[in-house]
Amino acid sequence: MDPIEVLIADDHPMFREGVRSMLRRETGIRLVGEAKTGSEAIGLTRELQPDVILMDLHMPDVNGIEATRRILQEHPHIRVLVLTMFEDDDSVFAALRAGARGYLLKGADKAEIVRAICGVANGDAIFGPAIAQRLIAFFAAPQMPVVPPVLPELTDREREILVLITHGLSNQAIADRLVVSLKTVRNHVSNIFSKLEVADRAQAIIRARDIGLI
Repeated sequence: MDPIEVLIADDHPMFREGVRSMLRRETGIRLVGEAKTGSEAIGLTRELQPDVILMDLHMPDVNGIEATRRILQEHPHIRVLVLTMFEDDDSVFAALRAGARGYLLKGADKAEIVRAICGVANGDAIFGPAIAQRLIAFFAAPQMPVVPPVLPELTDREREILVLITHGLSNQAIADRLVVSLKTVRNHVSNIFSKLEVADRAQAIIRARDIGLI
C-alpha cells in the first residue's frame, strides 16, 4: 500500500520540525513538503498533490481558512486536517465551512495526530476531544425560533460584517475577527454598500440603525 503523502502548512519552524521528526518514523506516512504561508500551501498543493494537508489557521499573507477554501475549490479530492492552537467556535466552524475534514489542537499527542491523518486520508471526519465537545454542545443547544432576517437582501456573512462595521471595526480588524482575507472583507463591504444603495460606512451605519439592526 502506498504511504499517505502529507504537506505541512505552518509558519512556526519549530513546530514543522517536530511534525517532520514525528512523521519520519511512520512507515505509512510520507512528508512531501512544507509551506510557511497560505500562498505557499496553495502553490505546493498544486505541484505536489498530497493526500493530506496539515493546515494551521493563522499564517502570513493568506490565512489557513482562505487557503483551505482555495485549495479545495481546485483540488476537492485532497483532505485538509486543521492543526492549530485556536479552539474558538468561529475558527472551528469557519474551517468546516471551508471544507476541512478534521480539526485538532496542537497539544494533541503523536498517536492522535497519526490516527487523524490516516482517518481523513480514508475519508473520515476527525475531531480532537475538545473540538468534538464544542460541536456536540452546539448541536445540542436549544434552537432559537426562526425569524425573518433583517435586511434580507444581504447574505448572513454580509449582515455579520455590517454589524461589525457599526461597532467601528476597520476592514483589517473585521478580517482578523472572521479569519478571512482582507480582500474578502473588501468585497463584502462593496456588496453591502451596493445592496443598501449607500456611498460609505457612515451611511451604512445610519441605514442599519434606521431598520433596527443596531
